Amino acid sequence: MARKIRKGDTVMVLSGKDKGKTGEVVRVIPKEDKVIVRGVNVVKRHQRPNAQMRQGGIIEKESPIYACKVALVCPSCGKATRVGFRFLEDGTKVRYCKKCGEVIDK
Repeated sequence: MARKIRKGDTVMVLSGKDKGKTGEVVRVIPKEDKVIVRGVNVVKRHQRPNAQMRQGGIIEKESPIYACKVALVCPSCGKATRVGFRFLEDGTKVRYCKKCGEVIDK
């Protein structure tokens, strides 16, 4: 599932507390089949000051969410859709929208 969603894709959350929210994929964790989406599944963490974070305290950060709980938003039709794969005439493998049939990336 995670191979169908890549870093930089716009996705919509299908279930959970953030259902209906859209955001950009910041990171994909294929080993755990999870993705981190900007602005979705935000949790508060107590952070101790260190070299990178001079200021400690309570910070908000995005937590991973299962890839099966998000759907790719098609850039051409603007709807949350399933992703399929097909080969172009020159032999390159591309993703396409199952709703409108348009190629997502080239």
